[in-house]
Amino acid sequence: MTQAVNHVALLPLYAAAGTALLVLVADLVVGRFHLPAAVLGGLATAVCATAVPDHTATFCSGDLCSWIVTPHAALMTVLFAGLTIGVLGLSAPALRQGLAPAGEYCFLLTCAMTGGVVVAYAGDLISLIVGLETLTLPLYVLVGLRRIRVSAAGASAAVTFFLVSVVSTAIALLGAALLYAATGALHLDALTEGSGVYAPLASVGAALVVVGFAFKVAAVPLHAWAPATYDGAPVPVAAYLSTASKLGGVLALAAVVQRLDTGPLVAVLAVLTMTVGNLVALRQTRMVRLLAWSSVAQAGYILAALAAGAAGVEAAYAYAVFFVLLELIAFGVVTALRAPGEDGGDLEDYRGAGRRARWMGAALVLALAGLAGLPPGFAGLFAKVAVVGALIGAGWGWLAGVVALNAVIALAYYVRVAALLYAAPQPAGVVDPELLERATRPRVVVSRVVVVAAAVTIVLGFAPQAVFDALTG
Repeated sequence: MTQAVNHVALLPLYAAAGTALLVLVADLVVGRFHLPAAVLGGLATAVCATAVPDHTATFCSGDLCSWIVTPHAALMTVLFAGLTIGVLGLSAPALRQGLAPAGEYCFLLTCAMTGGVVVAYAGDLISLIVGLETLTLPLYVLVGLRRIRVSAAGASAAVTFFLVSVVSTAIALLGAALLYAATGALHLDALTEGSGVYAPLASVGAALVVVGFAFKVAAVPLHAWAPATYDGAPVPVAAYLSTASKLGGVLALAAVVQRLDTGPLVAVLAVLTMTVGNLVALRQTRMVRLLAWSSVAQAGYILAALAAGAAGVEAAYAYAVFFVLLELIAFGVVTALRAPGEDGGDLEDYRGAGRRARWMGAALVLALAGLAGLPPGFAGLFAKVAVVGALIGAGWGWLAGVVALNAVIALAYYVRVAALLYAAPQPAGVVDPELLERATRPRVVVSRVVVVAAAVTIVLGFAPQAVFDALTG
């Protein structure tokens, strides 16, 4: 029987995949215009996502479909496209200086965006896993992609990321296979707990899928790759890992936990993840490693909301949206204050940076305050309140208490970094003059990315209901 394909529903995927092909052709034929082509393709992807009519679908078998268009999917696609454009902007100075091959860099980044689009619209486990791998695979290469090798850190980070990811993917695939054997279903809307003698098999399958997907959000115990990989990767690539890649993992986890009873397992992962992330972050002396461990802790808060199942999914989505915007701002400021191709440096390198680069300092304070859940970061404050409220409403009061306790612990390192930005400069002769000049005049393109992300975050912080409306349709 021939199955009709709704090409209109697939327009966002066509736009994203077409962008990757356009960048590849531009590189092969003319050898330039990679960055403008990638940016325009990202904009086209976002426009297509908003233009496709809601609640259409394709690749359907009866009432079950593998590609489902919803307002939530459209919002996430716009977010993936926006994050890709933002990271391209952060990467522009390094690409112009030839520190990485622009064609390959833009092609791989737009391929990752294509994977994110698939995750957003996926209606079955196979599409979900394929989308996640398409999102992740290009990042293995981007982590170590440099023309000039400064150290072995990039290659080591890429190998670490690859090995742990392969293991997690194998675990997720085994879990999907067990679920299919127990229930005969792969479509998300048909997933069940199984019955009779197959119920234990379905439970094991669901647990393995959750553990496999937990890698994508750097949840404990599959978290150790994140700090080493973030610190060894170029800072813009670390930004993409901490935002788009993590967003894909959240979407995959939410698709499973709201349909299967995995609450106790996810609650344990949440407690371990937020606690380990915050405690280890307290001891960090390098900026990107601190942001990496902070990102691990933030994943724990999202997992806490997901532990409540369907009742907490909306709060988890909202938290993820605000979190990725705040992370983009933080990594954007780090990129602006460091020379192209440099790593994130030590925390002491940022002493007094807020006095020299006032707008960048203010943006980083906004990001740190939001991640901590303090004003003026109202987006982060609202996100934490939404998670705690969802947990209390679903009867997970003890987990809400753990979230609140960890939020207090996290204040220590967020406040420490914010205070360091405005601390008295080091004595004469200690501060590198080149660093001082860079901090005073951050690059224009990177600064614009930071300003736009900060503006969007501030607007959404004052209108959080708009995010919920877009997520629920």
